[in-house]
Amino acid sequence: MLFNTPQFFAFLAIVLILFYTAPRALRKYILLAASYFFYMSFIPKFILLLLSLTAIDYTAARWIARTRSPHSRKAALVISLAANLGLLGFFKYYNFFAANIAHLLHKPSDAFALSIILPLGISFHTFQSMSYVIDVYRNEQEPITNPIDYALYISFFPQLVAGPIVRAREFFGDLYHWKRPSSDDILRGLLLLLLGLAKKMVMADQFAQIANGYFQDVSKHPGMVPAWSATIAFGIQIYFDFSGYTDMAIGMAKLLGFHFPVNFRRPYLASSITDFWHRWHISLSRWLRDYLYIPLGGNRHGRLQTYRNLMLTMLLGGMWHGASWNFIVWGGYHGALLSIERMFRRKNAPEGSGWTIFYPLQAVITFGLVMIGWVFFRAATFHDSLYVLRQMFFVPHGHQTILRWQKGLVLITLLLALFEEKKEWFEKIALGPAWAYGAVCAILLLSVELIGYTEVAVPFVYFQF
Repeated sequence: MLFNTPQFFAFLAIVLILFYTAPRALRKYILLAASYFFYMSFIPKFILLLLSLTAIDYTAARWIARTRSPHSRKAALVISLAANLGLLGFFKYYNFFAANIAHLLHKPSDAFALSIILPLGISFHTFQSMSYVIDVYRNEQEPITNPIDYALYISFFPQLVAGPIVRAREFFGDLYHWKRPSSDDILRGLLLLLLGLAKKMVMADQFAQIANGYFQDVSKHPGMVPAWSATIAFGIQIYFDFSGYTDMAIGMAKLLGFHFPVNFRRPYLASSITDFWHRWHISLSRWLRDYLYIPLGGNRHGRLQTYRNLMLTMLLGGMWHGASWNFIVWGGYHGALLSIERMFRRKNAPEGSGWTIFYPLQAVITFGLVMIGWVFFRAATFHDSLYVLRQMFFVPHGHQTILRWQKGLVLITLLLALFEEKKEWFEKIALGPAWAYGAVCAILLLSVELIGYTEVAVPFVYFQF
């Protein structure tokens, strides 16, 4: 049941009606039942996996809170982490490691392969659950005593499949101090729902056709023009696809009285790779910072260890996205860029993007570096990645694959993003005159109707992660 289908909007309408007509004591049960129904609408049997991890982590956190023995606390933490990482590793990485072992033993790549289907959203709900148990272990989070409350935190349907990764303190602050959403929250929520739908159907799905057409057989489109065009098309696709999903998730949460953190902040306007990661998939970036980079030592033990920690964090961040050498290279590429920036950055220099005379050049260079990284992210094999990079830099000419009207769409979007960067005008529309709000909603709906790619409901990119 994809967010960009009529079935989902019918489901959402039913959930909202049941939620607001039921007695307050029953509302969390309605949300939990709706969340499990939503999850089971994809592959029903994986609900057992979700329930198992929920029970393990709920019990582990209670155990950690009840015992004073450091050994018992650590044992509970290890059991929780082993369960989450073990299941994530099996479903996501078993065939990758099996294929590499087979290669080392000079056997067929599928010699040890198993027929494994990746459970939907496992990368997201495991990280969310792990952060809760770790926070309880660090005494930064009170353990949740009601298993229903904890189950809802793990399975809440707006962000269950592809984030944002919500911290326990953020979710339970809303759950335990729930207030009926204000009219401003409702207007913002509806606006974000429409914006996310437009991002997905008008931008992401249109440019996905260009990227898919090129990357399904890169040898058919030689030259730097199609290579750069298709890579930029994928960069546009993945940003609008993923940010569209999270806009819809944040909007739905607002309608239900919950407040999710911002997950994207115009990353293609970043002035450096460091700035890019402050803007791209923010909930994952801060998860990696708080539960990996800082525990490794962060920047507290000198430059060399800082570079090591950045590389390890980004390599593991790359592996989190998928089981292939391409994702490992993608993570290492970003880790190397972050390390180089840290190497040459002046001490105490600001990391954000300032609107100086050098900003346009910095933004263009950063955008180009990010696009190069997307080649590894999108290409089917490492061999294809190297082929595309050779085309991008060493083979001139080729046929343009982005149409003129699509370039115009990108230009309009860029101008709106620049205006939003300085004025943050979009969500303020909800506070403005009714005619302005209505006009923006009408434009978003009209764009979906006229431009949106609607032959089939295209799954969101991050569903595969």
